Amino acid sequence: MSKETIRVPDIGSSDPVDVIEVSVKKGDSVEAEDTIVVLESDKASLEVPCPKAGTVLELKVKAGDQVKEGDPLLDLDVAGEDGGDGSGDEAGDDGSKDNASDEEAASEKTSNKEASDKEASDQQDEADQQDDESAAKPAAGGTRTVAAPDLGDIDAAEIIEINVAEGDSVEAEQTILVIESDKASLEVPSPEAGTVKKLLVKVGDKIGTGTDLMELETAGGGDTSDKGSSEKGSGEKGGSEKAAAKDDGDAKAARSRKSDLDEKPSEAGRQSAAPETPEQSQGKPSASVHAGPAVRKLARETGIDLADVAPSGPKDRILKEDVHALIKQRLENPPAAGGAGAPDLPEIDFSEFGPVERQELNKLRKVAARNLHRSWITIPHVTQFDEADITELEAFRKSQNKALEKEGVKLTMLAFLVKACANALREFPRFNSSLELGGEALIMKDYVHIGIAVDTPNGLVVPVIRDADKKGLKDIALEMGELAGKARDRKLSPADMKGATFSISSLGGIGGTAFTPIVNWPEVAILGVSRSDTKPVWDGQTFQPRLTLPLSLSYDHRVIDGADAARFTSYLSQLLSDMRRALL
Repeated sequence: MSKETIRVPDIGSSDPVDVIEVSVKKGDSVEAEDTIVVLESDKASLEVPCPKAGTVLELKVKAGDQVKEGDPLLDLDVAGEDGGDGSGDEAGDDGSKDNASDEEAASEKTSNKEASDKEASDQQDEADQQDDESAAKPAAGGTRTVAAPDLGDIDAAEIIEINVAEGDSVEAEQTILVIESDKASLEVPSPEAGTVKKLLVKVGDKIGTGTDLMELETAGGGDTSDKGSSEKGSGEKGGSEKAAAKDDGDAKAARSRKSDLDEKPSEAGRQSAAPETPEQSQGKPSASVHAGPAVRKLARETGIDLADVAPSGPKDRILKEDVHALIKQRLENPPAAGGAGAPDLPEIDFSEFGPVERQELNKLRKVAARNLHRSWITIPHVTQFDEADITELEAFRKSQNKALEKEGVKLTMLAFLVKACANALREFPRFNSSLELGGEALIMKDYVHIGIAVDTPNGLVVPVIRDADKKGLKDIALEMGELAGKARDRKLSPADMKGATFSISSLGGIGGTAFTPIVNWPEVAILGVSRSDTKPVWDGQTFQPRLTLPLSLSYDHRVIDGADAARFTSYLSQLLSDMRRALL
């Protein structure tokens, strides 16, 4: 017997790689170039062939281990090198016996191979889980440069939103910025928890795979920068060149095989992963999937749920190409919210019919368009129309404006509407709620914050008047003036536009008789107000001229019934016709 130890060949890097499949077991007969193990790095899978024929005496590795160049894989009893003097003569004495033995050996090898498949699959179950848990752990600490994740063949995407600032603390998987292609946006999560030390990009920048985004300071010591790690790996690789040079021919062959696999991952590597138990934890898919560690790492970096990825590998194994395909699909053809499909619209060349000019939408209008579209297709809208007699209220408003002119206060009809709506929301608390995402419960709010739609040259904004039910008309009027000024000067902060429980959209200063406003999710109702008009109203004996205000209440029919909507507008009309009711 001639025992020989088979080792990891030159794999093009000195960094450890994962053993994702062991293709043989103790006692198996192998031929030269038969695959004995499959290795996987972050970039490719690599099949390691047996350099010689023989019998496996002992395995030195198992699925889930990490190895590097030169590490032992198995001990092999090399065929035809046992030194026996009479072996050749004995074989020559009975050729038929030798052929039968060969057939038996081949049959035994096939049987052993099939038996080992299940064992390798079971080992892969545990290995994949260990790899995922290991990859999900944060780095050792220090300062690292966070780079853009692998976006596949997306060359460049624009940063439309940065959700963190220098000095902010972030958690693992927290969105740090949003990128956008021509048709959709994608959130980029933080790979681990830490403190933002420095932002390396700004809104409007174009980024691609590997673009540096920020410097993140994590707990502990030592520099864990992505670039630093890369340089370190490069240095270690240089240090191993002497060992790699011992067999230049084998090294070139191994590098050639790895280069091919960089283009197309091996089928054996694709088949090796076993289903993973679903877990409700960060970085875990919501359903059982077949995927290797590198694919799972890519999914974590890009915030992709592997359960959403359509597999193309053998035995429904998910490949990196599949993850890239989903990323590209979401950036170019976003799925409709709420699962509602939208028909494909044909591209039209309008220049065929006459001169045209393309005007790029600003960021505000793009964001508003996405929000409105989301609300329209996810909320079943119904609109209740009504009228309020504001004859006496308008007279009171004008008289009070003269008295308040010295104080710099100007009462508008919108200020009265805010106060009346605040009272109505307390009377009908269902209109002041939000529907839980799962649709199982309502979130009843014990505060009344009313959003006021303001038309600006750059688009529509909705600043919020907080605790409107606790404020008087003068306070509401002053605050509305301040918010409207900030809106026109583009000085509204995000905090000024968050937290509304109900919205009002007034077109009274422009015109119209009625319209259907779109509910501003996660609110459940919005009041539209059109231009007031004097109409003849029958008082039982004669027609009297009365100033009436058109009201259009849109509501989420999942939360509010038509009868409730009619009661709400009726109550609101009564308050506006006589504001003294608000004191009761």
